[in-house]
Amino acid sequence: MSIPYELAGRTHQKQRTRQALVAAAREMVAQGVTPTVEASAARASISRTTAYRYFPNQRTLLLSAHPEIEARSLLPENPPEDPEGRLDVVIQTFLRLIVDTEPQQRTMLRLSLEPDPSLRGELPLRQGRAIGWITEALAPLRDRMSDAELKRLSVAIRSTAGIEALVWLTDIAGLSREEAVQVMRQSAKALLRSALADLDAGHPAGRART
Repeated sequence: MSIPYELAGRTHQKQRTRQALVAAAREMVAQGVTPTVEASAARASISRTTAYRYFPNQRTLLLSAHPEIEARSLLPENPPEDPEGRLDVVIQTFLRLIVDTEPQQRTMLRLSLEPDPSLRGELPLRQGRAIGWITEALAPLRDRMSDAELKRLSVAIRSTAGIEALVWLTDIAGLSREEAVQVMRQSAKALLRSALADLDAGHPAGRART
């Protein structure tokens, strides 16, 4: 069995080379340019042949250039106890992350729209991390909602807050980023309040009333 190039000798040097290529790609994305392997290699003063040993195509480079999000939770150490307070903290933190890394997020959004089933699961937007963060924020509702209802509410909230909504609100609706963030926060709160009202009225949360 062959050993991957980056694991065969001089691993520290190879790690620095990879980091230089990724840094170059991120700089280009931040400037509104979609980097290619060749362009990133040139910017990092690395030969094109060497660069292709790390990134065989543009997609693998762009995936590596996406900002890493290691946090398993977006809640603070002592989070609010009520669902609405918890949700607002998570949504604010999530949206700050989206706005701070908007160029990279837009690149991933574009890639996620390309039909390629074999690679679809690798894309950050396809991994559902934000839904997990939202579900954690709504944890106090677990004694009032089934897992399916909680998941449906989390998905509904995620659909109103993220890079997809930010693009529409800024590019189509013409809002500033600050205004867009406020709209997304308000939408998330409105969905939660609607679900809570349904629960108080005895309706299944998140389902249309008849």
